[in-house]
Amino acid sequence: MRYLYFFFFVLASFVAKAQTQRLSLSEVVNQARQQSVASKQAVTLKKTNFWQYRSFLADFKPQLSLNGTVPGFTNSYIQVVQPDGTVSFQSVSYNNSVLNLALEQKIAPTGGTIYVQQQMQRFDDFAGDATRYNGIPFEFGITQPLFRFNKMKWDRKIEPLKFQEGNQKYIGDMEQVALDATGLYFDLLVAQVNLQIAEKNRSNNDTLYKIAGHKLELGKISQNDLLQLQMGLLTAQKDLASAQQSAAVSTLKLKMFLSSRDEREFELEIPKALDEFQVDPQKALDEAFANRSDATTFRRKLLEAERDVVSAKKENGLNASLNATFGLSNQGPRPKDIYVKPQDREFVELQFTLPIMTWGRNKARTEVARANQEFAQQSVEQDKLTFEQEIFTQVTLLQMLQKQVKLTNLADQIAANRYQIAQDRFILSNLSVTDLGIAMQEKDRAKRDYILALRDYWQTYYTLRLLTLYDFEKDHKINY
Repeated sequence: MRYLYFFFFVLASFVAKAQTQRLSLSEVVNQARQQSVASKQAVTLKKTNFWQYRSFLADFKPQLSLNGTVPGFTNSYIQVVQPDGTVSFQSVSYNNSVLNLALEQKIAPTGGTIYVQQQMQRFDDFAGDATRYNGIPFEFGITQPLFRFNKMKWDRKIEPLKFQEGNQKYIGDMEQVALDATGLYFDLLVAQVNLQIAEKNRSNNDTLYKIAGHKLELGKISQNDLLQLQMGLLTAQKDLASAQQSAAVSTLKLKMFLSSRDEREFELEIPKALDEFQVDPQKALDEAFANRSDATTFRRKLLEAERDVVSAKKENGLNASLNATFGLSNQGPRPKDIYVKPQDREFVELQFTLPIMTWGRNKARTEVARANQEFAQQSVEQDKLTFEQEIFTQVTLLQMLQKQVKLTNLADQIAANRYQIAQDRFILSNLSVTDLGIAMQEKDRAKRDYILALRDYWQTYYTLRLLTLYDFEKDHKINY
């Protein structure tokens, strides 16, 4: 029978352990990076950024296209102006089909476009029972803006920065996921530690209250001391209920962030601080400017402001556009007639617009663009200062917290030992209830201070990684 009881005890212990999932900080961070909604959104944004840049690159490569109208059938009455100025309505029935094959290439340095094309046109007059062909065996053309803003030139400067910015933002987003997961991890860890403290205090207070009852009967303590211990027991019971609620809420928040459907309860490990390492503030700043999307954003904003000023100046002055083509064309009753002794085909056109009287509108637009550029420069300078200050603050804070964790850990151990001694002395009737309560409060406060110091340390560690996208512990750039 004794062995049967032992078997059921082991089985019950195994089931209890199976209903909990023990996790470390690194495991929670890895889960967040792999399966959280925030990490999946970061991956989606990275894909969008990649294909947007691919689309931009494709725009500057030769584009081959086939367009046309097949068929172009019309059966109706049309208006025909007669030699004497009157109008006559005549019945027509025809098909006018056109096919055009064109190869086009943008010229980024000049902002123009060159193209070669071939065209075939067929006209069927059903009323006259006749078919004619018209075509362009070969044509070379150019469209070139003159004295105008060259958008393609600026796009080739800005779009690569946007692509780089998007890639850096993805790494930053993943580090933000790690930082958020760390915050939720410690929220739950603090709640679990408070729950453990509350359970232990309730158990200790219950035991001490019972011991005090026997002491009262022996006349070794007063009725006031017994009531004080009873109040301590009631307070411990209320603290336990509050701690259970906080732990349940924190568990739900962490599971929601991790997109976890695991019904087991989380049992979090108390993470240790990393081996102490030094961070050079200047290196941290250099890595931040080299790796962070914010640094790339600074350059992009300044370029966009400069582009807008150039655009305002160019579009407010003389605008002209040159369109020119040279090729061969012919017509005939059969398709092959188009290729027999084709005739020259030339077209040259220069269009221009010159503002003469705008009542200061053009100057106002230019001044607005210049003011926006100046504002952008000021904003970037302010953002840079804030950026640098954040780096130096986090580096200093991390160095301080590395020492703070060691001190609070030592204080936690001392307070725990002191409370154990105080509890033993109380049982031996050598310590007052007040001194015992003080020792218990110091024990609880020291444990909480240690956990909070760990939380500040790890959040600062991941914040520094986020701000620099650099792993100073392993001394390399962060990449995914």
